[in-house]
Amino acid sequence: MAKFPFDIHATEGAARTGVLRTARGDIRTPAFMPVGTAGTVKGVYMDQVRQTGADIILGNTYHLMLRPGAERVARMGGLHKFGGWDGPILTDSGGFQVWSLSKLRKMTEEGVTFQSHLDGSKHMLSPERSIEIQADLLGADISMQLDECTDFPVSYDKAAQSMELSLRWGKRSLAAFGERSDQTLFAIVQGSNFPELRKLSAEASVAEDTAGGYGGFAIGGLAVGEGHSAMCETLSVTTPYLPADRPRYLMGVGKPIDIVEAVYRGVDMFDCVIPTRSGRHGQVWTDQGPYNIKRAEFAENQEPLDDAIQCPASQDYTKAYVHHLIRSGELLGAMILSWHNIAYFEDLMARIRASIAAGTFESFVTEFRANWSQPTT
Repeated sequence: MAKFPFDIHATEGAARTGVLRTARGDIRTPAFMPVGTAGTVKGVYMDQVRQTGADIILGNTYHLMLRPGAERVARMGGLHKFGGWDGPILTDSGGFQVWSLSKLRKMTEEGVTFQSHLDGSKHMLSPERSIEIQADLLGADISMQLDECTDFPVSYDKAAQSMELSLRWGKRSLAAFGERSDQTLFAIVQGSNFPELRKLSAEASVAEDTAGGYGGFAIGGLAVGEGHSAMCETLSVTTPYLPADRPRYLMGVGKPIDIVEAVYRGVDMFDCVIPTRSGRHGQVWTDQGPYNIKRAEFAENQEPLDDAIQCPASQDYTKAYVHHLIRSGELLGAMILSWHNIAYFEDLMARIRASIAAGTFESFVTEFRANWSQPTT
């Protein structure tokens, strides 16, 4: 199995910056991956995504397997060609979406049987089928093992059962993935907010290195309602058990304060729908948190969205104009805000990388915490 070279260039405390080298290009870490749920980063052209500084995007197994169908994407040349993105792609396993559709699915040792939210058709997603879709049909550079995303809140016993099922599915995912020269597979560490379960899950996943191993390790089951402080505590007791020479990926976590605190605890990769989802609802992201451009105070504001961000969406359109577009329901408003928000997130990652390289990340974190004005609970 390919384990992409991961060169760590600088560290400060648990934080580190480096490069993950894939066959389709380098990924500068810490990295934020814009989410391309159905083969598109909503409202943004792929060349615009690249211009923001993104090195990698995320594709969604569940949605693509239902529409247009993974086999169809394969016939079209794979997800890179189909979606017009020639850089690295990470695909999730489909487990999170199946978890979120709990009323439409049935979990067994074999996998998950679920009803399509589109047409009610029945589907079976097993570890083997998930790997087939991600690696063989979509052609992902980084695939994820199938896991069960644990409910929150949850009892210790239920969290343990869920974590152990994910470990067994991880072994089957590894076996199905096999030997590949230009693709890799990440494990997913589960265990809810129980430190001993996180430790057991991490250690058991790392132990699989002796049998071929994972190219990286993801931390799943967070950002499901536990709150910012509990998330930080869970990361603090999990990352020390993950190999220092492999990338660590915090799944589905994307508020700027969450990213900064996670990097502080040793995380390298992130994804979230926040930039584009917020853009469609009129939210503009900043170091202080989001503000809503629909507010009346912006109706005649001729300042750019954010002239500190090197992006046409951030610099070339006034707040008054975008206010008008969003209030009028014009598609262009959502497109401009989504483009700006992705650019803001990528700029944040660039500043994080630079501060770690310069040995000033501690002061960066202190200042960021002080400036953050949104609730973190």
